Amino acid sequence: MTLAPVVTLPLLGMVSPLPGFPEYRDYVLVTADGDGLLFWLQSLDADGPRFLAIAPARYFPDYDPVLPAAALAELGLDDPACAQFFCLVTVPAEGPAAATANLRAPIVVDPATWRATQVVLPDSRHPIRRPLRR
Repeated sequence: MTLAPVVTLPLLGMVSPLPGFPEYRDYVLVTADGDGLLFWLQSLDADGPRFLAIAPARYFPDYDPVLPAAALAELGLDDPACAQFFCLVTVPAEGPAAATANLRAPIVVDPATWRATQVVLPDSRHPIRRPLRR
């Protein structure tokens, strides 16, 4: 059996903590599979949270959110086209086939500084629970 290599991106510093996790601000994104389709957003704190995440463009090619000016300013991101997006995934009790991605509140990363924040998008065209499988 061949194990897929684990790829870790640089430290993500959350400029605002994730809702419900105010004491955790430092995370890493670690690939959860060999294809780069799934990631773990893992707190650096040993007792911290870990979230399953996706890069939405790989699943939803039409995903093109408009970031509020306040989010751009908070990240110090001059060009919104440079932003990287990760969406948190929920796997319900029914199993992975029923997994959904939260497209309304993506984690937005400035790849130049690795500063990140979760942004709640103001428009409703991006659902909170979009099935990963269609």
